[in-house]
Amino acid sequence: MAEVTLSKVVKKYDEVEAVRGIDLNIADREFVVLVGPSGCGKSTTLRMIAGLEDITGGEIMIGGDLVNDVPPKDRDIAMVFQNYALYPHMTVSENMSFGLRLKHFPKAEIKKRVDEAARILDITDLLDRKPKQLSGGQRQRVAMGRAIVRDPKVFLFDEPLSNLDAKLRVQMRTEIKKVHQKVRTTTVYVTHDQVEAMTLADRVVVMNHGTIEQVGEPNDLYHSPATRFVAGFIGSPAMNFIACGLEKSAGALKLRVPPDLVFDVPADRTKRYEPYAGKKGLLLGLRPEHLTDTRVAAEPGQQKLDVTLNVIEPMGMETIVFFTLGGVEICGRVGSKAGARSGERMSLLAHLGHMHLIDGDSGKVV
Repeated sequence: MAEVTLSKVVKKYDEVEAVRGIDLNIADREFVVLVGPSGCGKSTTLRMIAGLEDITGGEIMIGGDLVNDVPPKDRDIAMVFQNYALYPHMTVSENMSFGLRLKHFPKAEIKKRVDEAARILDITDLLDRKPKQLSGGQRQRVAMGRAIVRDPKVFLFDEPLSNLDAKLRVQMRTEIKKVHQKVRTTTVYVTHDQVEAMTLADRVVVMNHGTIEQVGEPNDLYHSPATRFVAGFIGSPAMNFIACGLEKSAGALKLRVPPDLVFDVPADRTKRYEPYAGKKGLLLGLRPEHLTDTRVAAEPGQQKLDVTLNVIEPMGMETIVFFTLGGVEICGRVGSKAGARSGERMSLLAHLGHMHLIDGDSGKVV
C-alpha cells in the first residue's frame, strides 16, 4: 500500500504541453478517478505514474520513493487496460498467475493468490476456461484478477469499461467498487464518463487542457463546482447556463434573465453576490432537477415561471423537458405524471436556493 504524489508534473510532446505542471496527492488506500474530455491529459498522467511515459518536468513519488527514472516493472504497480490483453492460449488461471510465475513464486503461493483473487471476483468456476470462452465482463474480471494477485502498492485502471455495453458497464462499476472495498489498495482510475467517476471515486480529479480544474468528493463537485467547466461536465443532463444580470432594487438584489424574467436572489446569497451587481457577462447556472413542476414540496428560494415546452423525453420515473429561456435551450426534470406535453405551456419552479452565479470572464463560480 502506498500514497502517490505528483509535484509540478509536466509532459510535453515537442511544443505541445499535454500536462501542465499538475500537483496531486493520492492517499494510501484511496480510490481516485481522473476524469475529463478527450485530450485533457488524464491518460497521459496515468501512464506517467505507471512509467510508460517519461515526464518532462516535476516529480512522481510512490510510497515516499521518487520514481521518475524507475522502470515500470520496478514501481510495484499493476495496470488494467482498456483491452483485456489476455493470452488466448492460456487458461484463466494461467493468465492470472503469469506474472507470478515469471518472478518464480512458489507454486503453493501462486495457487493461494489465484484462488483468493478468483473468490473475490467470483470467477472460481472459470479458472480452467480460455479467454475465447468468456464474455467481455468475465474477461475484464480476469484482467483485474491478474492485477490483484500481484498484491501491488498501486492499481492503475485505464478506461477499463469502455469496451463493454451499457448494462455491463453498470454491473462492472459495482464489481470494481466491491473489489476495492475488499482489497484496499491505492487506486488511480481514468475515465471520460463522469457517471463512472461519481459512482466509483472517493475523490474525483476533473482535468481540462492538461490542468486540474478541481479535486473533491463526488458530492462536493456536484453541489459546489469551482468553475463553469466543472459545473457543466459533472452531472447528467448537464447544468443549464443562462446569461443574466444582477440589479439592486429597493435594498434587495434581483436576478434578471432577459428579456423579462426577474427573480429575487435568495437572502443567504445576497452578501456574496452584491459585488457583482451591474457586472456584464454573468451566467446563471441551474441543474435540470432544480427546474421542476409545481407539485413538488415547498422549499426556500423557489420561484415560479411559465414556459412553452419544445420537446419532452419520458424516462419512466420522470420526464425530461426542454424549453427556451433567455435565448438558449434549457433542460428541466418534472414528474412522470406532471402532464408535460410538447408545444404546451407549463408552470415550473426554479429552485434558486441551488443556483450558481458564474463570472463569464474568469469562468469561476462566485
